[in-house]
Amino acid sequence: MKLTQTYTINDLMDGCKAGDRKMQELLYRQTASKMLAVCMRYARDRMEAEDVLQQGYIKVFQKVSAYRGEGSFEGWIRRVMVNTAIESYRKNLRTLNIVPIEDAYEQPSEGFDFSRLGMQDLMGLIRKLADGYRMVFNMYAIEGYSHKEIAETLGISEGASKSQLSRARAILKEEIIKLEGIDYATNAG
Repeated sequence: MKLTQTYTINDLMDGCKAGDRKMQELLYRQTASKMLAVCMRYARDRMEAEDVLQQGYIKVFQKVSAYRGEGSFEGWIRRVMVNTAIESYRKNLRTLNIVPIEDAYEQPSEGFDFSRLGMQDLMGLIRKLADGYRMVFNMYAIEGYSHKEIAETLGISEGASKSQLSRARAILKEEIIKLEGIDYATNAG
């Protein structure tokens, strides 16, 4: 009976840096499901997310020597996936559904018991957002980009980024209220 060897993420990283195809496959198998979840947040559907995932891993394997050891290797792979999703978005020339800055407002998130809302439900709601709203929401709320970084990356103004985030939050709040069966009028004040 042949025992399978287990590898640490550092072993896999070193193997990938050496161009070892077996290590690349093992790294892919170990991280792909998490990275697909990242891609799903940015894509319109699973097929698009899988395309982004494949493009992202090609970049990971081509640029693995550029990883400088700052932060976790898995975090670096995640950043590659996010950047690949953003590039795919820009390459497909989707237009952002930009809300005028005068209409931007901050939506407080208090009053929601997010623990009752399943992660799958929340991710499903995020995926339903219009492309521009979804990109900005993911970049700001999940990935931690600043509005300045989002503006530079997507080629929009900081105000447009803030506006997109505000509108995305408002839409998510409305959808969560519907999902939870909460009557908005009773929560209005």
